[in-house]
Amino acid sequence: MQVTRRRRDVEKEQLVLLGRSVSRRATLVTACVTALALAATGTAFASTHQFGTQQVGQVTSKGQVISSDQYIAPYGSRLVINDGKIMSSTVSPDGGHLAAAVTDGDAALVVVDLKTGQVKQRIGSAAADDLHISSSSVGQEGPTYSPDGTQLWLGQTDGYTRFTVNPDGTLANPVAVPIAADGAKHALVGAAVFSADGSTVYSAVNGQNRVVAIDAATGTVEQSWAVGNAPRGLALVGGKLYVSNEGGRAAKAGEYTLNSYNTQVPASPVTGATTTGTVSVIDLTNPSAAVGSIDVGLHPTAVYAKQGAVFVTDTASNDVAVIDTKRGRVVQTIATQPWPEASVGYEPDAVTLTDDGHLLVTLGRANAVAVYRYTRPQEPVSYVGLLPTDYFPAEITTVGNKVVVSNTRGIDALRPTTAAGHDTHDTTSSLTQFTLPSDSVIRAQTAKVFQQNGWTKGAVTLAKGKASSHAKPVPVPAQIGAPSTIKHVFLIVKENRTYDQLFGDMAQGNGDAALAQFGENVTPNQHALAEQFGLYDNTYDIGTNSAEGHNWLMQADDPEYTESSAGEYLRSYDTEDDALGHQESGFLWTGAQAAGKTVRDFGEFQQFLTKPATASWQNLYCDAKTMDATGQGTAYTLNSSSPIPSLNSVSVPGFPKFDTSVPDLYRYEIWKQDFEKNGPANLNMFWLSSDHTGGPASPAAQVADNDLATGKMIDEITHSKYWKDSAIFVVEDDSQAGLDHVDGHRAPIQIISPYAQRTGVVDDHYYTQITMIRTIEQILGIHPMNQKDSAATPMTAAFTSKPNYTPFTALPNRTSLTDGLATPPSCGVDTPAPQDPAAAAVPATTTPPASEKAVAAKWAGWKAQQRLTGTNAVPDYANPAQMNHLTWYETHNWKTPYPGETTIYAPNDVPGAYIPSSDTDG
Repeated sequence: MQVTRRRRDVEKEQLVLLGRSVSRRATLVTACVTALALAATGTAFASTHQFGTQQVGQVTSKGQVISSDQYIAPYGSRLVINDGKIMSSTVSPDGGHLAAAVTDGDAALVVVDLKTGQVKQRIGSAAADDLHISSSSVGQEGPTYSPDGTQLWLGQTDGYTRFTVNPDGTLANPVAVPIAADGAKHALVGAAVFSADGSTVYSAVNGQNRVVAIDAATGTVEQSWAVGNAPRGLALVGGKLYVSNEGGRAAKAGEYTLNSYNTQVPASPVTGATTTGTVSVIDLTNPSAAVGSIDVGLHPTAVYAKQGAVFVTDTASNDVAVIDTKRGRVVQTIATQPWPEASVGYEPDAVTLTDDGHLLVTLGRANAVAVYRYTRPQEPVSYVGLLPTDYFPAEITTVGNKVVVSNTRGIDALRPTTAAGHDTHDTTSSLTQFTLPSDSVIRAQTAKVFQQNGWTKGAVTLAKGKASSHAKPVPVPAQIGAPSTIKHVFLIVKENRTYDQLFGDMAQGNGDAALAQFGENVTPNQHALAEQFGLYDNTYDIGTNSAEGHNWLMQADDPEYTESSAGEYLRSYDTEDDALGHQESGFLWTGAQAAGKTVRDFGEFQQFLTKPATASWQNLYCDAKTMDATGQGTAYTLNSSSPIPSLNSVSVPGFPKFDTSVPDLYRYEIWKQDFEKNGPANLNMFWLSSDHTGGPASPAAQVADNDLATGKMIDEITHSKYWKDSAIFVVEDDSQAGLDHVDGHRAPIQIISPYAQRTGVVDDHYYTQITMIRTIEQILGIHPMNQKDSAATPMTAAFTSKPNYTPFTALPNRTSLTDGLATPPSCGVDTPAPQDPAAAAVPATTTPPASEKAVAAKWAGWKAQQRLTGTNAVPDYANPAQMNHLTWYETHNWKTPYPGETTIYAPNDVPGAYIPSSDTDG
């Protein structure tokens, strides 16, 4: 076909590659913050030129492009750690070593020599680790050294692992220190702190809302205090323990509440987000005294004490509470919103105070350290500026005159694992170190941080007055609230595929055909849509897994609570049912409602599903066929629901949420009947999840089912009277379930509208889920939710002002939808249309070769334990590496090793099988 390209001029800067294949291409300081922001950014409005056609992994004069709509180029030196994401870290008392709890990699704990800048030891459950322990789960805080540096305690599920510290800084003699579960509440631990003499360890038992005192020698729990909800940070000052309660105080009678790990916490009846934050105060000199409480902001996380003050990072309120220990109350609240366009979303998560009076606060979502001058608790701080870090700084400390920052995601998913491609779980982390520069240098670096985040003046421009309301409608208005030619938005969320897995076989795009696992004969409709409405080959999902991905789409952020929980997801994986996972500023749908728009939800972000035992995949498949033929309603009563009031009130309960034993064709029929009866809302959200795979049918059959349901849905919309003013966005929640030759976060998206680009277009612009959400906000007049979508560039280049009303006609499936079923449906097996001989053939599922039958049997046993189907189905419960291998093996009839490998592995032999699954780490 004739190929045209929409792209801006190539930037006039040298592009350097980081091992990538690139083929084409608060109130107290607000006034000071605003003045500096304007100086740093000038008066330019948000534009389409932030990234152009750059790809993730490229390094430009602005920094390295990462998948979260940001550049990174940290101040100081950098040590990349290729062992997963740092959840937390601590420097040894002598300043020589740093111990970091890590996840999503090949260890649970790494020890770094700060003098040499090298990883000295890896500890975990993988066979190749230097020191072996039974579990790789890690908590949100710690690890913790004893005052004399001879012990280190690592927080894990239901207690700690205690190590002896060798003279050279390495660890030895791991010993379990258990804390008993309380019924369904595991002893998920937060921070720990030693008594001054090292005899006692005080631990925040996050999962049980208490603090315990543990004998450091025997591991015996000697005392327990009830505190607030989800205790996390700890500081010991003058005989008092200060404990940050991320979920705030206990609920009062008659107060609206929402669940968080089997505790009902005070929450908003609209967003379901927590409404309180507290610091508990335990008097160790009088252990039987009542525990005190100090109100602080929302989601208090880190607690740091120095010079008569306790500093608490209120991560969701975007400030730091300063508690005067003499007065026992908050005497100052320090705002950490450096960009005046957005008040939330920076996520302060760690703090330290230098000896010369500089207060340093890490801003996780801004990839920066905020610097303030500080004198004493009641004296207002003065804002100096920002220093850039790597991706998501989570810990900060000083070692002599050096500042050390631990960055959770380092330089993004660049860990080398296989030469065949990249995966979202190829996550890195990093340490950055620097000597605090002069104020003038900090101010200069502030402008760099603004540039790297896309913080420009006028990024959020609201339409005002009659002139704006009577302006000529355009598809994506420049001002929020200005008229759009689009009145109905459909957001279809799928599960887990990379760009190459779907579109690697489309030669006009930047694909790798060898990784095209579900090419045109499995996904004919998505290929046809790409031909008719354009191919996007430079678009990125941000999250590593579903716990993150749905948050990015519904909240334009993955809140710090979820980000920091990745090492131990037992408390919460699907934050749909956890008040701590919800941001105060709301969701995409609450923003639409606030803008006066109607909303209809079909499964997306829902948590609960009930269905009769007879509603098997086979029976629902037959029921869908009956509904299609007769127009009658379903024969089964399924019910999806959400604990979030504002979502539940706009949801269609009969549309099932995630469950791979429900065909997407069934979901399509439920939606179709609602659509034909009620018409669409302004915002329509869907969860079509069969392409996750893992259900009764084969992987190719499930992806084909998803493709056909998508095609039929788009056919229905484009042939309706609503087509003329509609836009359909199709997106994966994340892209973790396979490889991509450019980047593991690169994912397929589609934009279908009369105003969308048309036949022959290959769009190379850098887009992300955030730019897509910002585009939807711009169309519907929704105010952005936080600084991330406020700074995002709408996808104006993907639209045209001249409409083309040609509808889309769905294509029949070419892969049997009933392939691989152990029991055929009563209505008969599916007979697909002929495959296109010019496209890669899709073999029907057959019996594994004799040489692989034993391996296939082991996989069948593994699969049965992964909660892929039924009412208790959980997205990503399965280990990601194992799930991806199983899908590949099944797709290739057990005849072809996984890309980059030479052997078909049994489940426990898969490289990466040590990465915990979502029961401990999604």
